[in-house]
Amino acid sequence: MNTVSLRRRVTITALLVLLVVLPITGLAVKAIFDAQAERNLTTLLAGRAQLAQQLARQNVAPANLVRRIDADGIRVTLILRTGQEFGSPALDPSSDARQVKSTLTAGQRTRGATLLLSADTSQLEGASRTLQRVLVVAGAAAVLITALALILGMRVALAPLDAMTSLARSIAAGRRGGRLQPTRSDTELGRTALAFDEMLDSLEGAERTARGAEQHMRQFVADAAHELRTPVTGLQTAAETLLQLGPDTPAERRGELELLLVRESRRAGTLVADLLELARIDAGLVLRRQPVLLKHLAQTQANRLQLMAPDHTVEVIGPDLQLQADPDRLTQILANLLDNARHATGDTGRIEVLLRQTPDQVQVVVQDNGPGVPPEDRERIFQRLVHGERSRGSGLGLPIARGFARAHGGDLIATDRPDGKPGAAFLLTLTP
Repeated sequence: MNTVSLRRRVTITALLVLLVVLPITGLAVKAIFDAQAERNLTTLLAGRAQLAQQLARQNVAPANLVRRIDADGIRVTLILRTGQEFGSPALDPSSDARQVKSTLTAGQRTRGATLLLSADTSQLEGASRTLQRVLVVAGAAAVLITALALILGMRVALAPLDAMTSLARSIAAGRRGGRLQPTRSDTELGRTALAFDEMLDSLEGAERTARGAEQHMRQFVADAAHELRTPVTGLQTAAETLLQLGPDTPAERRGELELLLVRESRRAGTLVADLLELARIDAGLVLRRQPVLLKHLAQTQANRLQLMAPDHTVEVIGPDLQLQADPDRLTQILANLLDNARHATGDTGRIEVLLRQTPDQVQVVVQDNGPGVPPEDRERIFQRLVHGERSRGSGLGLPIARGFARAHGGDLIATDRPDGKPGAAFLLTLTP
């Protein structure tokens, strides 16, 4: 980008334009002046000759005729047929003179006489040269005055740009909140200043978002480390205890420690797997879409839950809907919602999966007859590493399920049961 001073660029450009326009204007003025002067002289001579013809028809004496047609700057010469000459001697045509010659056609003495009208054009040339000098001097003065006016005027004209520069430097120095706030937005500088303010709003908004995301990530990492510390500590304790056991330790005690190792390792593995799923969601989840029978997936998960909790009643209600989706991700969403419902209802309970379709989406409602989710907590439970009162997981299941739903172009929210009965309900929306 060319960074020549804008003041210098505008000043030089204006002066160059003036240097081109002034000579052209001067030449045009001089040409018009010369042409008009020539036209006026020709008209004057023709008028004097026409007056001489009129006076000859009135039989005016030659001397009186010469005297009456005489004018400033014109030399009149009248030569009769007899050779007698009245007036001033004619100018030499080879000199700077304009001459008009005519023959009088009337009068007793003037009939057939020759009339010579001569005008000295040196005065016109002198006036033309004087005009040329005036134009040159005036042009030079105009250039000088314009240059001074531009130098002084540019400071005022470019003051808004100086304000933009000062604000940009203050923003770069870390001072936020400053704005140009143009009084008018329908001018070039107004539109530029408004765009500048909008850019600052976007930059500061992005900066606040970045700081919030950074803080959220730090908190998330700290919470994840805290969550991992519990199973890792359990693993470490169980392993150290096993190493310290003597040969006479009962097999039952060894079995308890080995079971603890397995349980804590699974817990840590599940948490790591969930964190990896969240990382994939944040990076942009790639779905493997294919035709999916939604009721079949829901019934499969209902059967699984019935085997795990035979005292629970699990029912899938609704038509057999088909859509394009990733079956593995949908299975994870349904499994998470059903497992949460099982934990929420305790040892026994009723869980229902309602399938329905609207003109623009497919809806799945997983509802139970448990204590429900208070309205103030319905959005908080979708935050990462947030545990509910009856939660037994890592606090990542619902955030992962919502991420999968949004990757399908839908959403997952906690709401009231459609039938108005007590209990929790989760609404999963998907695009067909």
